[in-house]
Amino acid sequence: MKKVTVAIIGAGLRGVNYLEYALAHPNELQVVAVAEPVAERRKSFQARHNIADNMCFENWDDFFAMPKLADAVLICTQDKQHFDPTMKALEAGYHVLLEKPMSPDAKECLLMGEKASQLNRVFSICHVLRYTNFFSTIKELLEKETIGKLMSITHNENVGFWHQAHSFVRGNWSRKEDSSPMILAKSCHDLDILLWLAGSECVRVSSFGSLSHFTADQAPAGAPLRCLDGCPVSDECLYYAPNYYLTEDTNWPTSAISNDLSYSARYKALEEGPYGRCVYHCDNDVVDHQVVNLEFANSVTAAFTMSAFTRDVSRTIKLMGTKGEIRGAMEKNEIEVIHFGSGKIERISFEDMGGHVGHGGGDMGLLKDFLKLVREDGKSEGLTSASQSVQSHLMAFAAEQSRVDGNSINLKDFAESILI
Repeated sequence: MKKVTVAIIGAGLRGVNYLEYALAHPNELQVVAVAEPVAERRKSFQARHNIADNMCFENWDDFFAMPKLADAVLICTQDKQHFDPTMKALEAGYHVLLEKPMSPDAKECLLMGEKASQLNRVFSICHVLRYTNFFSTIKELLEKETIGKLMSITHNENVGFWHQAHSFVRGNWSRKEDSSPMILAKSCHDLDILLWLAGSECVRVSSFGSLSHFTADQAPAGAPLRCLDGCPVSDECLYYAPNYYLTEDTNWPTSAISNDLSYSARYKALEEGPYGRCVYHCDNDVVDHQVVNLEFANSVTAAFTMSAFTRDVSRTIKLMGTKGEIRGAMEKNEIEVIHFGSGKIERISFEDMGGHVGHGGGDMGLLKDFLKLVREDGKSEGLTSASQSVQSHLMAFAAEQSRVDGNSINLKDFAESILI
């Protein structure tokens, strides 16, 4: 088996997690270069993968100024920093694995997909859920017509109240201008799964939702701008920052607030950085709850709900067919198949994949598939190729426009309008 060499652009948490594959499978994958502007992250990643000094770059322009250094590039920068390095990587002859979402700009998504097709490069998107045992099993059940003809799907992404506060109120994805709308940043995975399970093109989208709770008018009386500035409700507030970030547990999400995880550095981060702000006095503008209705060309309908206001961080789904139902809870590793008529109930369960493998094993499944495509030099199309991913991204863009404008969106017309 040919060993694949990769370079990473953006050595943040997602990139680091993906490339644990190289440490677990050194005969299959080797990381040979890194481009990362934050010195601490760059040096940490260099040491972990034993990368030579002359293969470490502060920015991607310096990396692309060099002759081709690897077979492929893994791009895990922030959402708005996807387009430029992706286009440069494709033009330089690299195969590309790109973190989702492709871009917060719909036209850029289309242009990247076209470029990869023109140059015959592997261009896969990190829609890791397709590679999980959970969703791949549901897909197999549908293809076998276990519940007859699929008619409708209800799917929930339960964001979790604390996760919403960390990532989408205080964190990097709190503002559309800086990252993406919530439906794209958080839920493009889910829209992609619905497209895959429905097995047909999406034709119409409508959506409703808003930012209703994490706003200044919901702040407790006397709440200061920062949690450490003498908050009068610190004992009862669900979002009091020290309760999350000043504990003995320095794993994620605490690891996101500071490169130095000593107590003093974390305390300073809460005094000065974004994660110490009162959740009711931030500059966030993404929604905290949203519903999306989808119609597919084969008459399948889907209803998707994304909500911050849940205890668990989880995904739950129900698929309704002409001969039965499938119900599933991803984080519980459980699927239930209910047969009409006989009343028979089948239960399918999976071993706990563990957090270390990421997204129920999807992270490692994604890397394995990408490496196979690279070895074949783009002769086949992967499960999450850009050609498939573009449509689920367009579904997200259309959903956001529908939410803002209050109109139902014809997806074909919407796609054509983007290129005008």
